[in-house]
Amino acid sequence: MLEAILGSASKERVLMYLYAREKGYAREIARTFDTGLTPIQKQLEALEVANIVYCEPQGRTLVYALNPRYPFIKEIKALLEKTLTYYPPEEQEALLMDRRRPRRQGKPLA
Repeated sequence: MLEAILGSASKERVLMYLYAREKGYAREIARTFDTGLTPIQKQLEALEVANIVYCEPQGRTLVYALNPRYPFIKEIKALLEKTLTYYPPEEQEALLMDRRRPRRQGKPLA
């Protein structure tokens, strides 16, 4: 949806993911959208250079988040919030469901 404004679908995916989940790393973002890792990494680097996102190392992993000090972060978040409402319900659910722990062994799926 924002591809025309942002110039790339990967950039939209990165921003939507970071908006919905607050932070994440490149492989996690790529897996969520079933896309290649390289385009996601390139967009994260470009957004970091532009100071829109920042990263902090956690072990060997770089975890990215939206930069709260970016002058237009409020407006970007408002645009992303509006865009999220136009995503199909299953994509909204996939973005908003933040499961970090593994499922207990033997626990039913439903």
